[in-house]
Amino acid sequence: MTTSQIVACETYASTVSSAHFQADRDPSTSLGKRTWTTTLDWPPMRDERTIVVLEGDETGQELLEESLRVLEPGVIGVDFDFPRFDLSLEHRRETDNAVVYEAAAAIREHGLGLKAATITPEGRGDVGSPNRILREEIGGRVIVRTGRRIPGVAPLGGVHAPISIVRMAVGDAYGAKEWREGEGDDEVAFRTERIERRICHAVAEFAFRQAERTGAKVFGGPKYTVSPTYEGMLKEEMDAAAARHPDVPYEPQLIDATFALLLSSAGDPLVIPALNRDGDILSDLVLPLFGSIAGSESLLVAFESGFEPAAIMAEAAHGTAPSLLRKNVANPMAMILAGAALLSHAGEEAQAAGRAIREACLEAVAQGARTADLGGHLGTTEFTDDVIGRVRAKLEVWASL
Repeated sequence: MTTSQIVACETYASTVSSAHFQADRDPSTSLGKRTWTTTLDWPPMRDERTIVVLEGDETGQELLEESLRVLEPGVIGVDFDFPRFDLSLEHRRETDNAVVYEAAAAIREHGLGLKAATITPEGRGDVGSPNRILREEIGGRVIVRTGRRIPGVAPLGGVHAPISIVRMAVGDAYGAKEWREGEGDDEVAFRTERIERRICHAVAEFAFRQAERTGAKVFGGPKYTVSPTYEGMLKEEMDAAAARHPDVPYEPQLIDATFALLLSSAGDPLVIPALNRDGDILSDLVLPLFGSIAGSESLLVAFESGFEPAAIMAEAAHGTAPSLLRKNVANPMAMILAGAALLSHAGEEAQAAGRAIREACLEAVAQGARTADLGGHLGTTEFTDDVIGRVRAKLEVWASL
């Protein structure tokens, strides 16, 4: 380990949205020259040794198993219980989604959950999305996905500073009541969407706190001019949060302008509060700008009073990637980072392990250990093996300091 890497290790801090860092403007800047920063400082969960595991579908399940390999006690030196729930499409259909409610109750009880990507069936009248049920039953308020520089990987469009999407976790287009009336060309489809003031408040307040602690600007917003009653509710909460946090730069934009201005605003770290579906689409755009959608985890956060987390569910931001199933080519980094993010809320020993995992992932990529999506030649298991070796080495070095 070089001196600059040891310095990076000592100054690195765990964050809710994983590793944020502010890179030099030169995209060729080495890892050791980056300044690691803390974004949020939350206390450990009430159950520090249990992570509820939600199994999934296709490549999503394969990548979950890779993440769990990194969390084995022989790697991180911490022993966790991993109660498992089968959320595969087949089992959700067999139980009529009962297993999803059981998994959500377990996460509420223990506080931490790690979820594989799952299939949402297309047909009407099927079991639907498990994510909607989980978010509602866990009591999730916000979903956080952060695009960040992957060392050694050139981002698209000159985007170097982190961009966090803070979207509402429930309501809006997801879970809306839908129906149709009429026949033929006269058939009409209806949908009733709803958002809640408390969720809008949580999104806005979380976004400004995130920006305040990372030196970022709160940017974007909903289409509040066209929909002042519905989408305007989020804008009202954004304005109120701006008044509570006057030192945070604030540049509200309509959602279409947010998309258009995203690249031209690439010089500043950004936090973008969003409605549920707007944020879903935005994050799918933002994350690949940094090289791969597999470079970031997704966190669902449920709050207690004072915006301290009551429960956190971590997962990859990508889907089940059926075309990559059983080919050993998918990038497991997002799922590995998801597991690492949970360790940030699991006691001092686990926090050190989470830090080691994040650094190991980023250093591996920076030093050329990459899967095909990042221009490398490693397979899924080989990348995980490389990360495991680095994690063990880091923890051994730190234990001797």
